[in-house]
Amino acid sequence: MVTIDKDRIKQAIQKAERRTSGEIRVSVSPPFWGNVRTAAEKAFERLGMAATKDRNAVLFFVVPARRKFVVLGDSGIHEKVGQEFWHHIVRTVAERLKEGDFTSALVAGIEAVGEDLAKHFPYHGASDTNELPDDVDYGPGD
Repeated sequence: MVTIDKDRIKQAIQKAERRTSGEIRVSVSPPFWGNVRTAAEKAFERLGMAATKDRNAVLFFVVPARRKFVVLGDSGIHEKVGQEFWHHIVRTVAERLKEGDFTSALVAGIEAVGEDLAKHFPYHGASDTNELPDDVDYGPGD
């Protein structure tokens, strides 16, 4: 059974979001047999990821039982970063997943997103509002 350290993930999100005005969420799905990308898109909507002011939210959607994940970003990010940004994030997570450690893989991905988004969406200090919860979501599957 795969375990995910939700406190370590939350701390990584909070640390990353102190560098960027971007918003990061992690959603962990129970096992299901449908399309993982479709389920990730549903989670993106369910979690209100497109409701951020700058449309700069990123979702890490993981299905540990299937050892699969999807990284989705909102339109504001797509306007600023190229496809290589997403390839870099996916590679970062996938490399760590080979070791079987979902928590470390997600932390590495969150750190990479925070670092890269800081270039395009810098943190605005005390005026920066945390628009989405930092807690790990344990939502429905497909």
